[in-house]
Amino acid sequence: MYLLRFSASLRQGCFGRLTGAALLAFGLLGCSQQPSQTITHRAETALSEPDVKIVDYQLVSCDQIWAFNDATATGNPLYWLRAVDCGIRLSPADARAEARRWPADNWQSAFKQAVLLNNGNVTPVERRQYLTRLDGFSYDYPSAVRPLMMLWREGQGSLLQLSEERSRYARLQESSDGQLDALRRQQIALKNDLAVTRRKLDTLTDIERRLSSRRSPDATDTNSHADDKSSPADNPSQDDANP
Repeated sequence: MYLLRFSASLRQGCFGRLTGAALLAFGLLGCSQQPSQTITHRAETALSEPDVKIVDYQLVSCDQIWAFNDATATGNPLYWLRAVDCGIRLSPADARAEARRWPADNWQSAFKQAVLLNNGNVTPVERRQYLTRLDGFSYDYPSAVRPLMMLWREGQGSLLQLSEERSRYARLQESSDGQLDALRRQQIALKNDLAVTRRKLDTLTDIERRLSSRRSPDATDTNSHADDKSSPADNPSQDDANP
């Protein structure tokens, strides 16, 4: 009897311990699963794309693209990409005519004017002027358009630097050509002086030759006259030699 009671109590204790261990394990499993589910939910929330509709202006004709001037269009970088593409398609005269229609009183008009003038056979002075105007509106650019503006501004700066390098090369070429022309003129002058000197030497040589040819006959005549005029005393006759 005692043994039966002891075994029953033992079985109840083991069952209670097993039940407690099982409940603890399920609790830990539930705690471990809840943070992972929370992290997964947060990751899905962070990776979800915003539901924003962007208007594509690539289908807008170039004749109508310049008429857009509202904040929705000018704040869209795709609008400016289409404007740059249409500006390239214009002739220089048409680009300048369209640029005059947009006074640079805000960043939108200043940017349109710069895009148009870029294809209007712009001079380095004009390019520097409209870049300075754009820099004056640098704080007004929308955040969506700012990267595009910076890239376009960088390209314009490169073109301006290229034109300055070409001007410097042209000045160096002009200076080099001037020096070469001066050397050619100096060479021609030296050749002329050398030719004059040679003619003078030839003239002096000819005069000296003529003088030499005149002196030789005179010397012969002088010797012959001297022989003829010699006294008889110097040449005694036979009678004087034989008294």
